[in-house]
Amino acid sequence: MNTGRTPRLTVIGTGYLGATHAVCMASLGFEVLGVDVDAGKIGKLASGQVPFFEPGLPELLAKTLETGRLRFTTSYEEAAEFGDVHFICVGTPQMPGSDACDISYVDAAVTALAPHLTRRALVVGKSTVPVGTAARLTHVVRELAPAGEEVELAWNPEFLREGYAVDDTLRPDRLVFGVASDRARDTLAAAFAPIIEAGTPVVTTDLATAELVKVAANSFLATKISYINAMAEVCEATGADVRDLATALAYDDRIGGRFLQPGLGFGGGCLPKDIRAFAHRAEEIGVGQAVSFLREVDAINRRRRSRTVDLVRELLGGRLDGRRIACLGAAFKPNSDDIRDAPALDVARTMHGLGAYVRVYDPAALDNARRAYPELRYGESAMDVARDADVVVLLTEWAEFRQIDPHAMAEVTAHRRIVDGRHALDAEAWRAAGWEYRALGRS
Repeated sequence: MNTGRTPRLTVIGTGYLGATHAVCMASLGFEVLGVDVDAGKIGKLASGQVPFFEPGLPELLAKTLETGRLRFTTSYEEAAEFGDVHFICVGTPQMPGSDACDISYVDAAVTALAPHLTRRALVVGKSTVPVGTAARLTHVVRELAPAGEEVELAWNPEFLREGYAVDDTLRPDRLVFGVASDRARDTLAAAFAPIIEAGTPVVTTDLATAELVKVAANSFLATKISYINAMAEVCEATGADVRDLATALAYDDRIGGRFLQPGLGFGGGCLPKDIRAFAHRAEEIGVGQAVSFLREVDAINRRRRSRTVDLVRELLGGRLDGRRIACLGAAFKPNSDDIRDAPALDVARTMHGLGAYVRVYDPAALDNARRAYPELRYGESAMDVARDADVVVLLTEWAEFRQIDPHAMAEVTAHRRIVDGRHALDAEAWRAAGWEYRALGRS
């Protein structure tokens, strides 16, 4: 371990989580080395290019590169020689053909690094993994590392929100340290010293609990989102208004209003795969019944997509084939270019498959959408895709879509029909402009 007070950090995996963590930690004054097997990604980051959309990160990358505290490499040997604390930030996607989490990238990163660890070091997992992974990897690290028991393993789950990742890294609402010794705890505290000194609460716990915190948090959030969307289904059947229902519920301090917004549901690379992997792992360890409700949470979320297509079909008299449909949004959420499990694109593709002429616009995710779904048609602005449309469908709640003037858009469409898949628009303003407005859970 460094004899100085401040440890040197490596960040293994320079995707969304890793690149953000590396840049932010360097901005706090740490010497940081980013590591990835993808030489192209390393080259881009080293030249100041962020290979994904995240507000504020490109500017922070440029500043940290100028300081000389941030470098990038493809060499695990260099990383082991440089670093005192090694953060594992690789992806854990859903395994093809299964709900299980694919932890092969985590295993590969640890087994590539460990044989080069010849002195005291701390390996810290940040990736979202099934409970029990850290205990297994502790044995792997000590078997492979020349330094043996001088190398410890800890877990420090991430809680980043896409679109707010820089702020969530520099000013998190909490830090969770999963450790097996006081030494590991003290080393992690040194690696986060500026953040802790700013007043961030720290929860120090065991490895298994630290692994569970992230999936438990995501499962609770997904449940809250699906709950209000389940109420939207009830509202549609009874003529009630889910927006008013949510507003009334939000005044109850036990419930609160955050993430109690009805609409198209959640997507992205975290919530859907995390709740599926959690339920799968619970079944593996014999407690599947305890979290069986997560299967219905997932099912409710999926139904929101098909119900949105149904709303469009109802507005068009029951048929989609040959009708022109403008889709506003492709990313799974605003302030992101992430299209993984994006509800917006799922809806667009479904309508395309039913014979509709679909055009899609998104402020940040168009390139990713074009590469993934070349069968869809794309436009250069909201007004562009809305031209001559029979119906407009809002699928991602970008600020620029919220600010659309309904009178101006009415000038370019063939018909004034809109489906607000995110409850993001002022229904009365659109109706006053002559639009037939529909939204999930509202009459």
